[in-house]
Amino acid sequence: MFRNTVSAIMLSLLVISTLALAFKVQIVRADGGTIYINADGSISPSTAPIYTADNITYTLTGNITAVINGIVIERDNIVLDGAGYTETGSGIGNGTTLTSISNVTVRNLTIKNFTDGIYLYSSSNSTLYGNDVTANNGVGIVLETSSDNNTLSANNIADNYDGIGFNSNSGNTLSGNNITANSQYGILLNSSSNNVFYGNNVTNSEYGIEFSVSSNNFIVYNNFVNNTNQVSTEFSANTWNNGSVGNYWSDYLTKYPNATQVDSSGVWNTPYVIDTNNTDNHPLKVQYVYAIPEFPSFLILPLFMIATLLAVIVYKKKGVKNKPKLDPRENDFSANQKLA
Repeated sequence: MFRNTVSAIMLSLLVISTLALAFKVQIVRADGGTIYINADGSISPSTAPIYTADNITYTLTGNITAVINGIVIERDNIVLDGAGYTETGSGIGNGTTLTSISNVTVRNLTIKNFTDGIYLYSSSNSTLYGNDVTANNGVGIVLETSSDNNTLSANNIADNYDGIGFNSNSGNTLSGNNITANSQYGILLNSSSNNVFYGNNVTNSEYGIEFSVSSNNFIVYNNFVNNTNQVSTEFSANTWNNGSVGNYWSDYLTKYPNATQVDSSGVWNTPYVIDTNNTDNHPLKVQYVYAIPEFPSFLILPLFMIATLLAVIVYKKKGVKNKPKLDPRENDFSANQKLA
């Protein structure tokens, strides 16, 4: 009897311990309200305010409040659409995290009050578009080790400690972002090269942009306005113009009061010298206004050629004598068939 009682107690303790361990694992996975888009396409927890019909596009259906981390994406080749909803943190953790994945789009999402707003680690070929990343205690958007060939476009990155941080990555493109009123750095690069900065507003921060051991980056058509220090460089040599046009500097006339405009080009005649390895040879006289194209610029030439070909076909058809008159719609269809 005694042995049976002891065995029963031990079995009960084992069951309780197993359940406690399982419960503990579940709590760790939940991470104080963290939502996971899993590698298999499922969402954890299933009650999270995110909807998907195809395991490709995931759309928020409500706001998210997180104790630590907000959304963790573990699946490649998807779109996370914030649909204007907000992730709000408690001052710690990451708003949206991508780790070791690729080809992910995060768009139309508001992220605030985390340590870092959007955090990429070893994640490439992704797009961050139209997000509002504000009032985070660390960095608005972080591109950490080997996060290469990403595109950050039309984001508002404001009132964070730092705006955008690069660490050991390359091939990224920043275009049309509003990077303003970040306490320390608007953009900070460490050991990062061959990145492109185009059409960004970098304003009202302690440092507009900082390069630390970061060379061969291309910076053009940006507006550097009212930063206490427009640029800081350390062991870095970068390109600040495309041969005819550079960037706008709000302190230009303070540094070069006798400068004049070059003809009607909208470019000052005196270079904006940052240091011996960094000079904007063609500083802009007025701020550049970035406009997102309605379709990719690489389509312009092919479309022009197609339009020209169609015009030639129509002209030749009009020149053919004694040809039966066809329905105009048939002519169009015939022309399209020949092009195809």
